[in-house]
Amino acid sequence: MKICASCGHAQAALPGACEACGRAPRVHAGIELHAPDVEQDEGYDPAYFAQLARLEDGHFWFRQRNRIICAFARRFFPETRHFMEVGCGTGFVLRELKDEFPQWRAWGSELHAEGLEFAAQRLPNLRFLQMDARRIPFEDEFDLIGSFDVLEHIPDDGEVLASMRSALRPGGGLLLTVPQHPWLWSAQDEAAHHVRRYRRGELEEKLEKAGFSVLRSTSFVTLLLPMMLASRLGNRLAGDGCDPLREVRIGPFANLLGNLGMRFDRTLIAMGINLPAGGSRIIAARRTQ
Repeated sequence: MKICASCGHAQAALPGACEACGRAPRVHAGIELHAPDVEQDEGYDPAYFAQLARLEDGHFWFRQRNRIICAFARRFFPETRHFMEVGCGTGFVLRELKDEFPQWRAWGSELHAEGLEFAAQRLPNLRFLQMDARRIPFEDEFDLIGSFDVLEHIPDDGEVLASMRSALRPGGGLLLTVPQHPWLWSAQDEAAHHVRRYRRGELEEKLEKAGFSVLRSTSFVTLLLPMMLASRLGNRLAGDGCDPLREVRIGPFANLLGNLGMRFDRTLIAMGINLPAGGSRIIAARRTQ
């Protein structure tokens, strides 16, 4: 069910005016604007979307993360038919998921309308909406919600998890990736508008509090963790690291090494091994009744 942002009335998840109050969200370039007045300069700088759209396809971390996400979706949520990505950015993950699962009826959402313009170019046949993740305008609607490296930008992540739970049908699934290990914190995180890097077990506790049961949780970017730590320490000593895309702008040799390292992580994860440490974490969870 879709929830009217003006009066809170629940109705079928269809576009158009609310059946109760007659109001409809504004539409810009075919995108419904459900939170146009929310401050959008917090959490992420939308000026980086154009650069990300150029760099994602060729970067090992984005490509290998996509494959891990797809493997988790296939393993834990094979029944999915109706999916939403919260914070879809330029649509890079959403495009991979739709290619992997063409039967899905998928939505993309993002606070920043600038990112949705790139997503709509990549996926012209999908539906997109601009919204605040703390107030998802749906109830009991989706089989699966995904949010990939988004929660770390939001101060009250518990409010977002509660909103995701409401938007999922009972028993629906949730797929999350986040950066982890506070000891990896650097100017890179500050430039990227991160609020936190998650402690081990922190997000699992918040999920259980929000009404989810955790199905699996594992680190990734594990083999590359020493190099990641060395890079962060080097930037601290140099007083450098103010560019949030610094770690995306790498040469072909570094990209090759990164690709090999994350392929090793993927192999271990596919074998059922939960990696104890790594630059990122992926969690599959399910809404409890």
